[in-house]
Amino acid sequence: MTAISSDRAKNDVSRSLARAVVRSRHNDIPEHAHQEARRALLNYMGCALGGADHPAVDMALEGLGFMSGPPKAAIVGRTEAVDMALAAFVNGISSHVHDYDDTTPSNYIHPSSPIASALFAFASTTPVKGEDFIHAFVLGFDAVTRIGDATYPAHYQAGWHSTGSVGVFGAAIAIGKLLELSEEQMLWAIGLAASQAAGLRDNFGSMTKSFHPGAAARSGLEAALLAKVGFTTGSTPLEGPRGFAAATANNQADFTKITDGLGQEFRLSGNTYKPFPCGIVVHPTIDACCELHREGLRADSIESVELRVAPLVRDLCDIRSPEVGLQGKFSIYHAAAIGLVRGKGGLAEFTDDAIHDPQISAMRSRVQAIPDTAVDEDSVHVTLLMKDGSRIERFLEASLGNLKRPLSDAQLEEKFRDQVSVLNPERVDSIITKCRRIAALDNVGDLIRLTAPEPAPKDA
Repeated sequence: MTAISSDRAKNDVSRSLARAVVRSRHNDIPEHAHQEARRALLNYMGCALGGADHPAVDMALEGLGFMSGPPKAAIVGRTEAVDMALAAFVNGISSHVHDYDDTTPSNYIHPSSPIASALFAFASTTPVKGEDFIHAFVLGFDAVTRIGDATYPAHYQAGWHSTGSVGVFGAAIAIGKLLELSEEQMLWAIGLAASQAAGLRDNFGSMTKSFHPGAAARSGLEAALLAKVGFTTGSTPLEGPRGFAAATANNQADFTKITDGLGQEFRLSGNTYKPFPCGIVVHPTIDACCELHREGLRADSIESVELRVAPLVRDLCDIRSPEVGLQGKFSIYHAAAIGLVRGKGGLAEFTDDAIHDPQISAMRSRVQAIPDTAVDEDSVHVTLLMKDGSRIERFLEASLGNLKRPLSDAQLEEKFRDQVSVLNPERVDSIITKCRRIAALDNVGDLIRLTAPEPAPKDA
């Protein structure tokens, strides 16, 4: 595919994006993007299965299930059949509720959740070849990352949760690609997505944070379906004087980050996978404190803890006294405490029980976090004042899971297996194999059907 001219596209951003997506062909996607897409989809599937039994998912189905249309769609990791829109919504909640999904550090978006949630809902009702599915996923991911980069940091600093407010574009574009939208229809899909962009950071630490990618998946799906039948929008939804960037990023957007290399360079190479189910900016603290624990440091010998962290860490994760597990995911103080007390940061460390663990609670109260512009967002400087008067210092330059220390394929598989205990081992092996070979599947619906838990045996 011919790359879009950067100079030409600056004044026609939305149409340039629509044109690039519509013109894209399978062989335009390089193997490294395919490889990373497979990793992203395996990670997504593990997160969706791991969150499928969360109370937030049960509540979403209880609260909205009565509005569902004909039950033709499957939900990842559930036995219920619902309509396509509700399936996309619930998939988005389950895949993000543990905050374990992938993250692009350039803009702090979790791209796979809204995109894959919509795609799997669609593919559960309509036969989709694996090569078409992964092509659509790559294009949706690329669009989300480009739009997110173009509007970061102004959009994020204004209080928007970009996973929802930007993720909606990826869902719309990915579904639009499967629907074979024309250039004009794809432009309308982008416009409809822009008018549904939503999600506020004030909801971090609550169930509503996972509502955001669910709503983005559903809204993006609906945007593409409406565009397919001719539902029109304005022609400049991204760059217009009252468009997405103007309204949500105070006109502080660099549109060259959308158009430069469009159709030739794909942003999946900037994706990362979390080793800990919480806000990514506290990962360095967990990693460093776990290191200290593994070296034999006893938590009861610590008088106080000083963390020097990037200013964004305090901005995002400054919940001093979390009351529930979801709040603990956004507490730098809890991050240090679990690392020092337990030496790990798994799902069990972000439950309500962990929040109220007396040892962890006591350690949280001893932690001080100091914003320091000299500390990178991937780093942390830990200083421990011990009860015997000594000091221990540890500087971690790059935490596990970031671009400098990416999770290996084996580590991603281990993470997947840790989240899917509800399924028998043979089923787990089969899902992993199909995710790794997704482009070769004749029908992605075969993969979705494998994720449904087996019904509990009836009482005799």
